Amino acid sequence: MPIRYPQPLRAGDRIAVTSPSSGVDKGLRERLDVAVRVVESRGYEVVLGSCMDGSGHVSAPAAERAAELTRMLADPSIAAVVPPWGGETAIDLLPLLDWDLLRDAEPTWFVGFSDISTLLTPLTLLTGHATLHGNNLMDTPYRVPQGLLSWLDVVTTPAGGSFTQTPPGRHRASGWDDWRADPEIGEYTLDSVGTWTRLDGDGDVEVEGRLIGGCVETLCHVAGTPYGDVSAFARAHAPEGLLVYVEASEDNAFSICRALHGMRLAGFFDAANAVIVGRTSAPGRDSLTQHEAVLDALGPLGVPIVADVECGHVPPYLPLVNGARARLVHTATRRELVQTLA
Repeated sequence: MPIRYPQPLRAGDRIAVTSPSSGVDKGLRERLDVAVRVVESRGYEVVLGSCMDGSGHVSAPAAERAAELTRMLADPSIAAVVPPWGGETAIDLLPLLDWDLLRDAEPTWFVGFSDISTLLTPLTLLTGHATLHGNNLMDTPYRVPQGLLSWLDVVTTPAGGSFTQTPPGRHRASGWDDWRADPEIGEYTLDSVGTWTRLDGDGDVEVEGRLIGGCVETLCHVAGTPYGDVSAFARAHAPEGLLVYVEASEDNAFSICRALHGMRLAGFFDAANAVIVGRTSAPGRDSLTQHEAVLDALGPLGVPIVADVECGHVPPYLPLVNGARARLVHTATRRELVQTLA
């Protein structure tokens, strides 16, 4: 199945906002308004959906969330769908989405990460539509550090175009901004120094493949099911192989280790030319760090494993396009990820 890329966004395009998982409670509506204004300042029209309630762990009953998301993704007048953030149980939408309608529709940019991975990755696997694992709507007001792009930059890339991202060398080690107290905040607190790390050994890495992946805690539950059949996706794109990326949100090292073992047994990494691992603030355990958990589960693959990449829950964020052709470079003097929409 060839990868199909959405049209690049232009001024005047409509961007829809819905919450397929968690909504936005009243105390954070001001931050939502700020984020919407930032998007509108780029010349886009923002359309808010009905599934936005933040009083519970989901924004609406599953059937309503699935119907709204399907409608937005299939609406030719909508150029992108951007949830405010992730949540906990987007998995309940998977059997309710109209996959035939989505497969036949023109691709629409679908943006997000965390629990939204539960929807982004299956959408690419089942329809061939590229999706964007990147900073969500509530993070959009932050100024992007040099070397990285915002999702707002990526969605303007034409099919066949490419872009390069490099590590900024700084990240946030702990804590989160209080959007209730300061909904306008637009500067990351990047209080620690660090760059990408090769976990499996020494030596330069320069490897290519198609990007696919997402959040470990959510994707481990769909790996090996019809919604997470990465092996079939890899066969469709043989012999080029994959660059598989994973990132941990909050689970401790033992839980991540078990989840990655399960994903490997389900074939999630079978065609990986390399594995990209997002930087995490999730805890280790006395006898197992997060890096050691990754090596325990994925070391037997015998491919390069590059960790501490800015594609996880630790700010700042490096957007990745599921389905894009990519080249990962990691040497003593050069670190970059080039993505091509081809």
